[in-house]
Amino acid sequence: MRIRSDSTGILGLFNFRRNQRTAPVSVNNNNTNKSSTLTDGQHSPRQEEPKHVTRTFEQLLEAQQFCEAGEILIQREERLFGETQETESLTDHDEEVEKLSNDYGILKGLVLQALRLSLSAGEVNTEALTSAIKAFIQDENQDKRWQTRGRTPPIWRPGGWTKIHDSTLQSLVEERLDNPSTSPSDLENQSSIQADVLHMGKQLKDDLLFVVEAVKSCYPPEMDICNFYARIYHQALGARLRKIADFGLGHKDCTYLLRWVNEFYPQILQKPQLAGVVDVTALGKLLPEELLEPLKEQYLSRQQEELWTYMGRILDEEKLEWSEGKEPKREDGCFTSTVAYDIIQLINGAVTSTEKILGDGQKAQTTTQQLDDFMKSLRTFLNDVMKQNKVNSGPIVKANLHCIQQFTDVLDKKRHLFPDDVRENCLNVLKDMKESAHVYLLKPVHESLRPQYRTLGTCDWLNKPLFEKLLDCAENQMKYLQGSTQPCHQKLIGQLHEEVTAEYVKRLMKGKVKLKDKTQQLAAYKTVRDDAESLHDLFSKMGSKEDWLKEILTTIAEVLKLQDLPAIQMQVVSLGTAYPDLSQKHVSALIKLKTNVSKADRRNIKETLSDVLSETHVDGARPFFSKVQVR
Repeated sequence: MRIRSDSTGILGLFNFRRNQRTAPVSVNNNNTNKSSTLTDGQHSPRQEEPKHVTRTFEQLLEAQQFCEAGEILIQREERLFGETQETESLTDHDEEVEKLSNDYGILKGLVLQALRLSLSAGEVNTEALTSAIKAFIQDENQDKRWQTRGRTPPIWRPGGWTKIHDSTLQSLVEERLDNPSTSPSDLENQSSIQADVLHMGKQLKDDLLFVVEAVKSCYPPEMDICNFYARIYHQALGARLRKIADFGLGHKDCTYLLRWVNEFYPQILQKPQLAGVVDVTALGKLLPEELLEPLKEQYLSRQQEELWTYMGRILDEEKLEWSEGKEPKREDGCFTSTVAYDIIQLINGAVTSTEKILGDGQKAQTTTQQLDDFMKSLRTFLNDVMKQNKVNSGPIVKANLHCIQQFTDVLDKKRHLFPDDVRENCLNVLKDMKESAHVYLLKPVHESLRPQYRTLGTCDWLNKPLFEKLLDCAENQMKYLQGSTQPCHQKLIGQLHEEVTAEYVKRLMKGKVKLKDKTQQLAAYKTVRDDAESLHDLFSKMGSKEDWLKEILTTIAEVLKLQDLPAIQMQVVSLGTAYPDLSQKHVSALIKLKTNVSKADRRNIKETLSDVLSETHVDGARPFFSKVQVR
């Protein structure tokens, strides 16, 4: 470190005393130089060894060897005040005592000056700082020796250099935060508060990094200087931010302060150079929670308001396009809407940034508190679209089926973005929207198929061309369902597949056809089996993945064919186990088709099913027969 050459203050006193001294005070040196020559005039090898020069106290100070200079003073102190000396006998040494006291003052002043320069990258000399720290420790040890002597110490004892060290660093940190030496360049459009916080933050970061890189090596490990500096910077910065937070902050300043406390400041402490040496947990919070809480609420309120405003604008644009008769844009032949994508991006960005700014994921979730209100508004819009049934209503509904799927996926897969109650409410609204959209899109298909439905389960039903006519009509109608994205179209066709199958079973169980004997029952078995195969082939070709529906019709066909009571019971139990919503009414209606089965046998079959279902619990079984109404 550099020592200024001014003639005032401690250095001036030091230079004056050095020029006026009458005799040097030297460090004891056991390696005394001896003059010895050989008899032949040659120099002894000893003379060629390096000479050990004895330095005075003043010379050691000038060389910034503060620890060695302190040793000299302690030696003089021990000569004057050691164990064998009596305080009363020092009256003849007043001048020496005064001189020693003054020298201690000079040493302390120079050591403190070295300490005050320890964070000045252009001025610090690590060797000098290391010697200064050793001088602190050395003097503290001398204080401890005096505590055990039970005698009156000299006036400069205890020196209390440890406290002086700590208070000096505290003052140094306060001064550097009050007058940052750094000048960040990115201050455009920043308020004075943001600029102050940024300056202080950069000063803190630069100084802590410098402590780790340069200052740490000057201290013994037990002094833990990195955590000491981190602690006093943490406390000093926190005190300044409290004063800032006490003022009524605008939204931008409030946001910046929260972000600095919860995001930028932790990022500084997590830098690789600091992470291994600074105990972040021990530092605690930069600002107390009672001060942060109103700032968090202010920020959250603004975020919720802005998110609601932006979501409303997105929905308003969608409404405007519909009212103007515009069709949604197409991508790969599918109608699309950006409503869900835009809203999801807004939510993800808002919650993610809020979590960083607040440092609280649970509070960040409340940003989406009004999402269920938005979903209800979207449902109202789609209901109006379907109710008015304009030319562009169908395309808009198809486009929004994909939006519904996108919303559902994000609510399922990114649960951390939403409070539980908001998430559940939104999922329920989305489910209702999807069902309404499917009903709207499938209603014209069922109306076209209704004449063919009437032939099912009648005597004419066994006439194969009639069912083929139903299949042809269904295939033609399904072409009008195209236009939604592939996953949504697949689910729509799958639902139609299930509804047509349910309609088939319902018409069959109405009992308009009576199967009196084995021949008729075998014919009915073949018809149902073939119909099941034909339905499966058609709907699979159109995109349905509901293969399980074929198995229902196949099992019903088996019941119609079998003549042996135990075999019939087995098939009914198999059907009821797979679909627990199979009721006794369903079983009764099915078995009544076989007029050669007695009433008692029908009762036995139903009782067997009831006993099995009461003892069996099947998780995840899907419903089917609840959609089949029988009398």
